[in-house]
Amino acid sequence: MRHNAQHSIRRKMSYDIADKSLAPKGLKRILWADKNMPVLQVIRDRFEKEKPLDGLVMSACLHVTAETANLARTLVAGGADLMLIASNPLSTQDDVAASLVEDFGIKVQAIHGEDNATYYKHVRAASERGPVITMDDGADLVSVIHKEFPEVGSKILGSMEETTTGVIRLRAMANDGALKFPVIAVNDAKTKHFFDNRYGTGQSTLDGIIRATDTLIAGKKVVVAGYGWCGKGFAMRAKGHGAHVIVTEVDPIKAIEAAMDGFEVMPMADAAIIGDIFCTLTGDIHVIRPEHFEAMKDGAIVANSGHFDVELDLPGLEKIAKEINRDVRIVTDEFILPSGKRVFVLANGRLVNLAAAEGHPADVMDMSFAVQALASEWVVKNPGLEVAVHEVPEEIDDWVSRLKLQTMGIEIDTLTPEQVEYLASWEMGT
Repeated sequence: MRHNAQHSIRRKMSYDIADKSLAPKGLKRILWADKNMPVLQVIRDRFEKEKPLDGLVMSACLHVTAETANLARTLVAGGADLMLIASNPLSTQDDVAASLVEDFGIKVQAIHGEDNATYYKHVRAASERGPVITMDDGADLVSVIHKEFPEVGSKILGSMEETTTGVIRLRAMANDGALKFPVIAVNDAKTKHFFDNRYGTGQSTLDGIIRATDTLIAGKKVVVAGYGWCGKGFAMRAKGHGAHVIVTEVDPIKAIEAAMDGFEVMPMADAAIIGDIFCTLTGDIHVIRPEHFEAMKDGAIVANSGHFDVELDLPGLEKIAKEINRDVRIVTDEFILPSGKRVFVLANGRLVNLAAAEGHPADVMDMSFAVQALASEWVVKNPGLEVAVHEVPEEIDDWVSRLKLQTMGIEIDTLTPEQVEYLASWEMGT
């Protein structure tokens, strides 16, 4: 009895969630997602037996969704002492957070809509506990540890980074000599960015825009800012819904690719005049600025699916607006400009696929989170990694992709010995 009471006290001190009574609803969502994450299930079963993370303190700054919950369960099954915090104030699913605390005893500090002060209080709590492995989606946890907890950073074996924006930030830190512990660029794994970024972001971003606005996509001019993997996925899905897709880019190679994929390419200044729906997916700051907002049609819809809300210059928009009406629909704000034209901004410029919808489907997150779990194990098995941004080992990508094919009921060919010899030889020609 005393043990249970002590456990209850420890758990109470370790979580900060909106409402633990939401746990039953959250549990249903977690188990529903788990049905569509068979690769992660296999890893969790092995982790349960082998305990590769036994006793290791871990902190993860990720989107607190049903899919992430199953990653958290897998890490804990492997023996990790885990704390999970939100990587975005609007991406937390409060019922999932409650279930992780109540049903699985996992330390969670995340509240949907938490303010900036609360967000960073949680980041500091995750840092102060002295993790030896971290996970990030945007590099906020790594950044705070470097700035405020250098003594913690000196003991970290490695950190997993999940998103394009985070990898960019971490490579910049490495180039400046500021990075103090090894990082694994999980985002750059083939089984992550080829699928999660393209098909996950493509579907969930369109889903978020539709849920927020109930607008018909067919026949609309949809402006896609950025033609990286996320932009490609969104452009593909918008086209599939019957939209006329326009791409804006600063990279000439990506611009050529977009044109050859059948999309119109032009500068944002030109696209702003004719677009009906705009979505930024670049990872950069102020992609849509006041001069673009002023040029837009009456009723233009503007969203962001890049990691941070800075892609839209919302402070600039607020300055030029003569009237602002909040929540004219759920997560939709109306800005009325001096000309009388209205611009509708979704989800306060935050990730529209998570703030207005449910994020990526479990089927695709299965691969991303399988890589996360296996990369954590790899870090533990390879202590003393060089302080740098490391690629995910190819064998992890290969294993995850082959198991995913099995779970999809798909078989592929195997090279014959003759083919293997031919590919390894330079002497055989025509």
